[in-house]
Amino acid sequence: MPYPLSTAQALHLWHDVGLTQVKDDEPDLSVRQMTILLSIYLEPPPHTVRGLAAKLHVSKPVITRALDAMGKLGLVSRRRDEEDKRNVLIQRTVGGSLYLERLADLVSATSERL
Repeated sequence: MPYPLSTAQALHLWHDVGLTQVKDDEPDLSVRQMTILLSIYLEPPPHTVRGLAAKLHVSKPVITRALDAMGKLGLVSRRRDEEDKRNVLIQRTVGGSLYLERLADLVSATSERL
């Protein structure tokens, strides 16, 4: 049964996961990029640049820059909304799903060691 982590345990978990990511071949994402990626994968679509900007209280160019970086890594893709050409829809990719699956496994394994 899950139990709450202490402050020290929570910080060690975050540190150890980050340290493992830095040491391996996985892409290093900023906190903002990771938050955007998790929003796309954990919340039901559709996801738009405008919607993510509003959710994170940042400008659309901030989201666009993050999506550019994640798109180069194959974690997300974008396409124009055919119903409303002003919107850019953000789509999940197989690469992004696999990245987050590995991350979830890492978090789980790291938390078990605490």
